[in-house]
Amino acid sequence: MTTDDISKSVRRIDAVSKSNGSIKYMCDYELPDYLWARLVRSSIPRGTIREIHLPDLPEGYRFVSARDIPAGGQNQLSMIANDWRCFADGDVRYVGETIGILCGPDKTVLEDLYEKIKIDYEEAECAVTIDEGLACKGGAFVNGDNIHCRLKLEKGENVDDVFARADKVVEETVETGYQEHVYLETNAAACKKIGSKYQFLASCQCPFYIRKSVAPILGIKPEDIVVQQTTTGGAFGGKEHFPDVLCGPLLLAAYVTGRGVKIVFDREEDIEFSVKRHPSKVVFKTALDRNGDILAMDSKVYYNVGAYLASSFVVLQRGCFHVAGCYEFPSFRTEGFGVATNTFPSCAFRGFGAPQTLFAVETHMCHIAEMYGRDPLELKSKYFIKQGGVTSTNGRVVERVMIPEMLEQVLVASDYCRKAREYKPGSGRGIGISFYNHGGAFTGNGESAIIKARFRLKKYKDGHVELFCGQTEMGQGFHTILPKIAAHVLEIPREMVIFDDPNTDRVPDSGPTAASRSTMIVGYLCEKAAKLAKERYKTEDEFEIETQYEHPEGYPWDQSSFQGYAYIGYGWGVCAVEVEVDPCTGEVTTLGVWSSHDCGRLIDELIVHGQTNGGIMQGLGWASTEVLDNVKGHFKQTSISDYIIPTSMDYPKQECFYVDNPYQWGPSGAKGMGELVFNGSAAAYIDALSRAIGKRISSIPCPTERVMDLMLHGEGLDSALNAAH
Repeated sequence: MTTDDISKSVRRIDAVSKSNGSIKYMCDYELPDYLWARLVRSSIPRGTIREIHLPDLPEGYRFVSARDIPAGGQNQLSMIANDWRCFADGDVRYVGETIGILCGPDKTVLEDLYEKIKIDYEEAECAVTIDEGLACKGGAFVNGDNIHCRLKLEKGENVDDVFARADKVVEETVETGYQEHVYLETNAAACKKIGSKYQFLASCQCPFYIRKSVAPILGIKPEDIVVQQTTTGGAFGGKEHFPDVLCGPLLLAAYVTGRGVKIVFDREEDIEFSVKRHPSKVVFKTALDRNGDILAMDSKVYYNVGAYLASSFVVLQRGCFHVAGCYEFPSFRTEGFGVATNTFPSCAFRGFGAPQTLFAVETHMCHIAEMYGRDPLELKSKYFIKQGGVTSTNGRVVERVMIPEMLEQVLVASDYCRKAREYKPGSGRGIGISFYNHGGAFTGNGESAIIKARFRLKKYKDGHVELFCGQTEMGQGFHTILPKIAAHVLEIPREMVIFDDPNTDRVPDSGPTAASRSTMIVGYLCEKAAKLAKERYKTEDEFEIETQYEHPEGYPWDQSSFQGYAYIGYGWGVCAVEVEVDPCTGEVTTLGVWSSHDCGRLIDELIVHGQTNGGIMQGLGWASTEVLDNVKGHFKQTSISDYIIPTSMDYPKQECFYVDNPYQWGPSGAKGMGELVFNGSAAAYIDALSRAIGKRISSIPCPTERVMDLMLHGEGLDSALNAAH
């Protein structure tokens, strides 16, 4: 095999079974001796539980709540933070908070009993939006100020000193809304005690997370819990921590009843009662000289965290680390705030905090350019960060930054320069462009100090090789990628490599399937193991090799101050979008989508292409049709008939390009890319739409009815931002 062979596409290992329906998802498992379960949840956003009225429960049916937690157990889900209760007890903090779990053998009878449960509350005033949370509406319920977490970053000269001598200081607020994951398979899990251990089947991203999170409920060790990942029909981050919220009550129910217990959400339940992308508000103050060039940028980043912190501090960190985008400004400052509200907690979603701030900075840069009658590309190009450039955390960019090469590909394919010149603001046609990046793997020393990923390879007498790690297939193609890496190194047919869904009793903990780290980090451990195995493959019948993550030396990070090399490998992207707007209806037609990405060396061209198309389309939906309103703590859109995701019929065929920029510490030079490809299309789309209608757009989503309102009443592109001096 040559090095280039690794990029050639192969048929995915799961292609046939997923196409013909023979593969088993969690809902397909026949578990006849298991009880069905239904979570009983709060119907109000904030208040005190006065009394729970249960119907007469037939024999074999049981209601389980915090009162059933045994001595030595804790009413706690141990995520990144330990604040999320397994059961609301005494009070409730959001609509959908689990109060108890109802179990029984017959699903129809269970549903009837569920409908008869009545709960009396003493309702309190709630805070739903970021502004209401900051104002402590109804009184603070977290840390005395409703701030779950905060951080601050600075680089260069003090921005206040720069503002004092600036020709102009412009201020702008850019906002983004909720986004629902809409994975194909809803949440589902089952639990039963088998022997001395509790055994879970779960549709999940991170089986070791479940084990760690739910063990404190019974006061047992994580090792006393076994999690078997079942075929997972999509996740996008929505099954990173959220399965813990199902599995905690299931564990207690299995303990109390002595039976196996299973739960499968329907679609409405899943949309109404699951985690979402964090809504955000970014407030910019930018200092400009008399020529309109940027001297300093200051920003405050607010994320709507919801009632519990869970993983949101890590999400906020990544948002703040990416708020400077692909640019290096002379001086820079940002402060980040995770705001507590009485809403369903927000959690991981593709991009993990970066899309919100990347959208914000791209949009803000467009508006600064428009103030001075400049094309946004002209302004943005002046500040592209380069290899060796200083990042927002005062580290440096280690790798070559190929934005100029990617930009050239997109400019030629889209004919951007001509169209940007000819499509006048308000003409009904517009073309926009965005630049974006994504730090690969976990931040700073997260991989080396916290995760400490391990990987194992075993060679059998018949020549087969089995791969053992905790990484999960959730539609992204990892079941194909990892065997391909091993087979490539060992120079054996891919069919000789075994890689099954992980079982926590069989595989080492290689960390979560998140943060664009699976190929970049675990794939590299696989490659290392395969290289060691190659020396012994033909001479030894059977052996095992284990590898562990080692952080490259010379790239320091201080987690207490968030200073240093947050990432030593980034993915980079450029995206252009062209739209046409019907002047009578406000309907937007996307005429073209062009993108180029640097994700190192491609492991499989077709898988990468599929990720690119899907990520870009998901970003376009976030910017346009995916309206998800929260009214008094309740999500208003609860089905895929009123929460509108785009389909392949809504967009033209995309043109995708890639640059070859091998990453030193990735398998065959590969970097992470699953999240990168989401990060930029929303900003390009809004840039194009804004030009087409000649109106400023500073928040998303922007569905048809809002487009019409902007056309009639919106602020023109030539109007100045709120300016001091």
